[in-house]
Amino acid sequence: MPTPADYRELADTENDSSVLHRLARSPYPFVWQALAVNPHTAPDTLLELSTARDSTWNDNRLLLLLAEHPRADRTVLQAVLAATAARLAEGERPYAAVLALAGRTELTTDEVCQLGSLRGASARLRGCLDRHLGLRA
Repeated sequence: MPTPADYRELADTENDSSVLHRLARSPYPFVWQALAVNPHTAPDTLLELSTARDSTWNDNRLLLLLAEHPRADRTVLQAVLAATAARLAEGERPYAAVLALAGRTELTTDEVCQLGSLRGASARLRGCLDRHLGLRA
C-alpha cells in the first residue's frame, strides 16, 4: 500500500502526464504543490489543481506555484487569476500569487490590475502590483 510519502515522491519525479494527472486527485496538498513544481505537469492537470482547496496557507502557496509554472498557459493562468480574485474577495491574502500573475505576459495588464481593487488587497499590495505591471512596459 503506497504511503503519502510515496505519492509525494512520484509527484516530484514522474514525467508521465497521465500519472501526474491521476495524482492531482490525491487528498494531500503537499502532492498538489509537488505537481505544481514538476515541469512535466501538463496544463490540463494544472487547470484541475487551480480549484483545489485545503487551507489558506496551502491554497495560497498552490496558487503561487501554479502562477509560476512554466507550462501554465493562458487558460490555466485565467483560472489561477479567478481563484486568486475569489480568495482576495473573501479577505484572504494570496499576495505572492498576485505578483507572480503580474509577471505573466499571457495575461493582460487590465486583467491583473483588477486584483488590486478587491477587498483583500492592501495599499502595499496595490503599490507592488503597480510596480510589477510597470516592469512589463
